[in-house]
Amino acid sequence: MSIKRKLLGDLLVDAGIISESQLQDSLRLKKDGQKLGDALLERGLINERQLVKVLEFQLGIPQINLYRYPVDTNLLDLIPKEFAFRNVLMPIKRDGNHLVVAMYDPMDYIALDDMRLSTGLQISPVIATKDEILSALHRHYSMAETFEEIEEDSLNDADLDSEEAPAVRLVNQILAMGIQLKASDIHIDPQEARILVRYRVDGILRTERILSKNIYSLLIARIKIMANMNITESRLPQDGRIKLDINSIPVDLRISLLPTVYGEKAVIRILDLSNVLLHLTQLGFNKVNLQTFFGLIERPSGMVLITGPTGSGKTSTLYGALNHLNKEQVNIITVEDPVEYQLKGINQVQVNPSIGLTFASGLRSILRQDPNIVMIGEIRDKETAEIAVRASLTGHFVFSTLHTNSALTTIPRLLDMEVEPYLVVSALSGVVAQRLIRKVCKDCMVEYTPSEMEKNLFQKRGIKVDILYRGSGCPSCQNTGYRGRMAIHEVLNIDEKIQSMMMNNKSIQEIKQYTMRNGMIFLLDDGLLKAKNGMTTVEEVLRVAIQD
Repeated sequence: MSIKRKLLGDLLVDAGIISESQLQDSLRLKKDGQKLGDALLERGLINERQLVKVLEFQLGIPQINLYRYPVDTNLLDLIPKEFAFRNVLMPIKRDGNHLVVAMYDPMDYIALDDMRLSTGLQISPVIATKDEILSALHRHYSMAETFEEIEEDSLNDADLDSEEAPAVRLVNQILAMGIQLKASDIHIDPQEARILVRYRVDGILRTERILSKNIYSLLIARIKIMANMNITESRLPQDGRIKLDINSIPVDLRISLLPTVYGEKAVIRILDLSNVLLHLTQLGFNKVNLQTFFGLIERPSGMVLITGPTGSGKTSTLYGALNHLNKEQVNIITVEDPVEYQLKGINQVQVNPSIGLTFASGLRSILRQDPNIVMIGEIRDKETAEIAVRASLTGHFVFSTLHTNSALTTIPRLLDMEVEPYLVVSALSGVVAQRLIRKVCKDCMVEYTPSEMEKNLFQKRGIKVDILYRGSGCPSCQNTGYRGRMAIHEVLNIDEKIQSMMMNNKSIQEIKQYTMRNGMIFLLDDGLLKAKNGMTTVEEVLRVAIQD
């Protein structure tokens, strides 16, 4: 298949997708070695679907879904692994004198010429997305190579410290796959005769690999060595932490090991340090909630709580707020368990219960350090709650998190901790409840007419809707219809009226009626508004938000 040698930028300008000035700006601003397509995607000037369509129609190069396409693994020897990873391409089929290669950039003429010269075959490129190709490369090149070596190696003689050891490379590949899939957690689940490697992507777990049980002991031993755990202890839970660069991306890994019937289950939480300090405007707040939140956190004193279950993005919101308030004129001190991200200019204290450094004792010491703003990782007990409340009443601004289902149920939760009601009323400035929901994939988003049930749901919440959106499934989102996550919020501003109602022991239902009359946007409302604007789906909103 011959390719007309025209540059990608010119094709996109000819198709009217970007302007000449946008092309020149992107060429000027792109990083060294970065492909133009990646630079345009990063700046949001195009999406992957538009890129594929332009290449497909302008050049006549077909697109394939690599997740469904059978790959001929006998061809892997034709193209070296390093070359395939560096140029994001995958040999998939040989047809006589033609080698069909899936490429992210089929206009990479240097790579095409190199392959033609090294293989002696004519190269027929097809288009696949970057995620598809990287996933296939990990699956077919790296994993197969490592398994062969582990099978051949003596399980007792393997060197777990050498970077070339098969077990070391297997763990590195599992981690690299997690980064490439943008997973938040990796689960290594031992079963009776096999090991499942599952990745939590956009909040949903899915199995990517099934490994032989005979490599299990090597795998767990390597993880323990990396996290400085006791390699001989397999009967008690263990926790550890690793900081490393994976494919030039700095990541922090939190490791948790739990003994189960079939061995130790490992869960690796991936904290991507390149995405730490998001600005509050990037966290999915709608305009009304964002203004209310800014009003709450810019007060000189008081207490603001972020609530939600584990994995609802509370930490990102906390750090976003601290980043917004982090100025030379203020002293910010945090006490956390664990310190997930290290922030420049902020004094962070790591809780260590084994030596008596708890949230409560750490907080007492912090208050003698002349802080303006105090952040407590989590309010877990009466003592911490009481010190936090008293700190907010003595001129400090206090941030913390709490596990509750909604903003309003935070009030009885604090009272359940036996904090005096008058202290809670005086101290609490506001509460933010949040959940994470999956976003509709922009590459396969389609409109549809809402069903009667959906129309009734919107009508009940006072929202008019004519068209809704869903993802039809495409290679970019691995046929799920969703790609990426965003937060939905409800922000409760504790005004004088609510303080009065709390002091007079009014029910939560009465306080809720008052907030509804005052236009508070609840989690369900925020989710439905985002569904109406094509950001998510109704099913996804109902998965995380409770209907009244």
